[in-house]
Amino acid sequence: MSTADGVNLGRRRFLTATATAVGGVGAAFVAVPFLKSWTPSERAKAAGAPVEADISKLAEGQIMTVEWRGKPVWVVHRSKAMLDALPALDGKMSDPKSEMDQQPAYAKNEFRSIKPEYLVLVGICTHLGCSPTFRPDLAPADLGAEWKGGFFCPCHGSRFDLAGRVYSGVPAPKNMVVPPYKYLSDTRILVGVGAEAA
Repeated sequence: MSTADGVNLGRRRFLTATATAVGGVGAAFVAVPFLKSWTPSERAKAAGAPVEADISKLAEGQIMTVEWRGKPVWVVHRSKAMLDALPALDGKMSDPKSEMDQQPAYAKNEFRSIKPEYLVLVGICTHLGCSPTFRPDLAPADLGAEWKGGFFCPCHGSRFDLAGRVYSGVPAPKNMVVPPYKYLSDTRILVGVGAEAA
């Protein structure tokens, strides 16, 4: 269709639509890297960006490790028997009531956790920074009859119970650190942001 001035309106509409489509595609190519730059980089995650963990498949008695700030963070699914054994160990612990500031206020309880069945700890010994081994077994020959499961540091022999509390008379001076964390759902936790920030 042409007008009296010799302008083809159909052609003009086609060119306008084509230019709009090409511009939209170009804007998308520019926007994707821009929006992607908002997500934390691996470097930012290592520097302390929160890390999400799915605990849905973590069976009782098992441990999983996630990395936060370049450190291993353990999540342990404790059984009822593991939880029941903790109060009996109070007399053998250096800081049984967790008086030292090694955990957020919401984890300053007998289980050192938000939910009793899930323990979240930075997996580093408070003596010289070694990584203890998870020893959930009860009374193994090498750890003695008083052992009710926990973490053993092979570097200098420090021992921690299944709440990350340090035994008396070992080189480690403090309980293991409970990092800030919160539950996003029943099966997902976010390490690096405390429950009080919810």
